[in-house]
Amino acid sequence: MNKVNIAVLGATGAVGREMLKVLQERRFPINQLKALASARSSGMELPFGDGTITVEEATENSFEGMDIVLGAASNALAKQLAPAIVKAGAVFVDNSSAFRMVDDVPLIVPEINPEDVQKHKGIISNPNCSTIITLTAVAALNRLSPIQTMVASTYQAVSGAGANGLRELEQQVLDYAAGKKPEVNVFPWQIAFNLIPQIGDDSGNGYTSEEMKMQNEGRKIMHLPELNVTCTCVRVPVLRSHSISVTLRTQRKISVAEAREAIAAAPGCRLVDDLAGKVYPMPLDTSDQDTVFVGRIRDDLTDEKGLTLWCCGDQIRKGAATNAIQIAELLLKR
Repeated sequence: MNKVNIAVLGATGAVGREMLKVLQERRFPINQLKALASARSSGMELPFGDGTITVEEATENSFEGMDIVLGAASNALAKQLAPAIVKAGAVFVDNSSAFRMVDDVPLIVPEINPEDVQKHKGIISNPNCSTIITLTAVAALNRLSPIQTMVASTYQAVSGAGANGLRELEQQVLDYAAGKKPEVNVFPWQIAFNLIPQIGDDSGNGYTSEEMKMQNEGRKIMHLPELNVTCTCVRVPVLRSHSISVTLRTQRKISVAEAREAIAAAPGCRLVDDLAGKVYPMPLDTSDQDTVFVGRIRDDLTDEKGLTLWCCGDQIRKGAATNAIQIAELLLKR
């Protein structure tokens, strides 16, 4: 496989650092690697392989000679630099939400719609982390019979808010143990020993922007324009790995046994489902790896064509960094 020139935009953040780690783990064929971030991070040394890589300031001139740019930056920076990336002849695999719902920008989960990568015009979007984990879990069922509706509740770890989210939970736990009043900066309320049933802004219909992503992105990724999703997103005091409860209705009834067999064979999934043995997906078990664990598969007692399941996955890896690098691997193959 030919080696390519690759840049990581937003390399100093949690997802950017994970991209560097995953590139090394997966032995991505790199000729030249750039770590790009804001001016204040220029000169910082980041670990890569057995050594380090020096961070450079991201400017419109940073992308000459690059083949692929992995984006782990803000929406604003992604929009600002995307034209320069495309003009330089690189493909921008972007983890922000800036381009996800643009018609001619593919939205890719490699286990589900790898063929869509061929439709790119210089930009490919990485879906929302909870969308990736959930759809990876249910894609095998959609292949058996099209999914018509989903009711999902996401239980999202603090690392979904970046490195500062991790630090805030850890500090609040220490403050609580010391009898101090925990400081609140990253989240709207104390997250230690609490649940916050809002992630994202009010979208105007009673749902948050984060909650609407499951429907809007799910329709695009699975090519299900009529898919209807009701979603509730909850921030939970877990350091890493998102969990999702899903109840779905398919066009025809899928039995529990059929669902278990399909999910066990599905790419990117591991069946972890033994209620009697107290074996089921949990955030601790799914952190720092790339497989989505799926379990608690059972009939929906309110709908004869419904199934309910529970899944967990590392949102920094499969929900962000690894999914983007899998997309880059598709580009190399095609």
